[in-house]
Amino acid sequence: MSDRESLSAALALMANGDRGALKYFYDATSAKLFGVILRILNDRSEAEDVLQDVTLTIWRKAAEFDVSRASPITWAATIARNRAIDRLRARGSRDTRPIEDAFEVADPTPGADIGAEQSEEAQRLDAALGQIDRRAAVAIRSAFFEGVTYQTLAQRAGVPEGTMKSWIRRGLMSLRMQLEA
Repeated sequence: MSDRESLSAALALMANGDRGALKYFYDATSAKLFGVILRILNDRSEAEDVLQDVTLTIWRKAAEFDVSRASPITWAATIARNRAIDRLRARGSRDTRPIEDAFEVADPTPGADIGAEQSEEAQRLDAALGQIDRRAAVAIRSAFFEGVTYQTLAQRAGVPEGTMKSWIRRGLMSLRMQLEA
C-alpha cells in the first residue's frame, strides 16, 4: 500500500472516530505540516500552536476528505497553510520572505533517510513546476511556499483575484498530471 493509500485509509478510519488512525496520520504528516506552517509564521511556538489546531481540524473534517480531489498530504497542507495565514491576519502583521529563505529553516524531526526521500520529492516537484505555465508556477510557489495570499498575488500581477485563483487551480491540475506521469 502506498503512502497516499495509507493516509487515505487513515482519514477514512478517522472519520469513524479511530484515534489510532489519527496518531498514524499525525506521525506521517506532522513534520511536513509543521514546515509549511513555520515557513509562513516564522515563529516556532506559534507554529506549534497552529499545528495543534490543524490536527484537530483534520480530525473533525476527516469525513470531508475526497480522494478524487486531492492527495491526503495536499489536503492537509492546504488546511495548514490556510490556518497559518489566518493566524498572520489575526496578529495584524505579515513577514513575507523570498522562497530561498525556506532552505534556512531547520527542522530537526526527519532523519537522513527521510531527508533524502524529501530531497528527491523536492527535485521532482521543482522539475514538474518547470513544466507548467510560468505564471501558474510562480503563483503556486508564492502561495504555497511563502504563504502569499491570492489577493496579494492578484495585486502583484495586476489581475482580478478570480483570475489568479484560476491560474493556480489550472497550474495545480497541470502539476498533478506532471507528478503522476
